[in-house]
Amino acid sequence: MIESWVISDDSSGPVYSETVLEALQTRIDSGQLETWLASSSGRMLAFVTNTERAMVMLLEEEGDPGEHAVDPGAEGWSGGFVLSNGQDDEYPDEDTIPIHKAFRFVEHIVDTGSWPADARWMVDR
Repeated sequence: MIESWVISDDSSGPVYSETVLEALQTRIDSGQLETWLASSSGRMLAFVTNTERAMVMLLEEEGDPGEHAVDPGAEGWSGGFVLSNGQDDEYPDEDTIPIHKAFRFVEHIVDTGSWPADARWMVDR
C-alpha cells in the first residue's frame, strides 16, 4: 500500500515528497515551528524546529511513543522549539538534528515511508 500524507491542521490536501519542504518552510516563515503530518495508514510524523535544529518523530499511531532522529555525539542543549500551544521546549542536541538533515529525512519518509538509509534514530517504544 502506498501512503499519502497530509499536514494535520491544514485542509489544502495531500503533501508529496516534492512539496513537503516548501510547506514546512512556509509554516516556519509564518512562525509555526511545530508540524504534524498524518498518513493514510494512520501513522504520524512530527517536525518541531527552532530554525537551526529539529526534532523529527515517526509514530505508528496516535499515542505511540514512536521513534525519533538522533545526532549521536552532539553536545549541549538547544531551546526555542515552540509548540503550537505556546510551550517553549528545550532538547538535548543529541535528540535533535540539524534542520537541513531534518528536511531531507521528512522528504524521504513522505516519499518512501521509512527513514533514509543513513539516518540514525532511537526507538522510544
